[in-house]
Amino acid sequence: MRFITKTLSTLVLNALLLSSVAMASTELPGEGIRVQPLQSSLPEETFQTLLVSKLMGRLGYDVQTVQEVDYNVAYASVAQGDGTFLAFNWIPLHNHKYEQAGGDKVFFRQGTYASGAAQGYLIDKQTATLHGITNLGQLKDPKLAALFDGDGDGKADLVGCNPGWGCEEAINHHLDEFGLTPTVTHKQGNYAALIADTRARYQSGKPVIYYTWIPYWLSSELVPGRDVVWLEVPADAKDAAQTRLPNGKNYGFTVNSMHIVANKAFTEANPAAAKLFSIVKLPLNDINIQNGLMNKGQNKPADVERHAEAWLKGHEALVNDWLTQARAAVQ
Repeated sequence: MRFITKTLSTLVLNALLLSSVAMASTELPGEGIRVQPLQSSLPEETFQTLLVSKLMGRLGYDVQTVQEVDYNVAYASVAQGDGTFLAFNWIPLHNHKYEQAGGDKVFFRQGTYASGAAQGYLIDKQTATLHGITNLGQLKDPKLAALFDGDGDGKADLVGCNPGWGCEEAINHHLDEFGLTPTVTHKQGNYAALIADTRARYQSGKPVIYYTWIPYWLSSELVPGRDVVWLEVPADAKDAAQTRLPNGKNYGFTVNSMHIVANKAFTEANPAAAKLFSIVKLPLNDINIQNGLMNKGQNKPADVERHAEAWLKGHEALVNDWLTQARAAVQ
């Protein structure tokens, strides 16, 4: 009788242990699985990347510190499995990078992380009003272009994109297509440093012209419509049909959406991660707000960590729903 009782007790204990293991596995489907997030050197990308990393951590994944690499390297690394995901696949801006690295054969990309990302050229409102400048093509006039000359060569100094970002190709294409290379110089280098100089010029009352995108903190400092204005591109632009906005304006760039791109083999082996990548969403305005905080001095790793935790706590019900759906994908 004692043997039978002991045997039954052992069976019950084993069953409880197995049940607790199964429960832990369900709650933490990624337990012990290494994840390597990637992003570019832009510090403003950290917030979006960190949110995804923290959500992955809540699913049990062993999330490593994000590695900063060039976009081309990021796509190649994720394709090869050296990196797990990047949260900054811009469509259509990064289409060529995505396809060149292997496209849908090697990447998992479902859902939209953020939408409504605009980009284009802006000049200070004072100069635009005084000289009637509304279109980039007007800078073919050497006199108008010279208004934006900062180095004394007589050409407009257009602050543009770092090499490798993708947008620099579109800017160079526009300058060639609209015959602006004789009067406009595409200033490249460290974008943050160039924009700091641009803000200083603006604050001293000098004309400025620059390329930027939204979400980025700059548009909360130099506010479109108040401080600066968007420039349209010539009506005969080759890709006008693709870049014209619903309001009829054409700033030369298609409004982009941002997506999470992950290694396809990883997502096939990790359905919880795949589900999470496909459903997580971040409002564009929330990115703008956080980037604005960074610009005001809250830009240390501990600051961005705090911002991410605050966002997750402030959206607790939504976050819990995402995690529930991700865990259910394993069953």
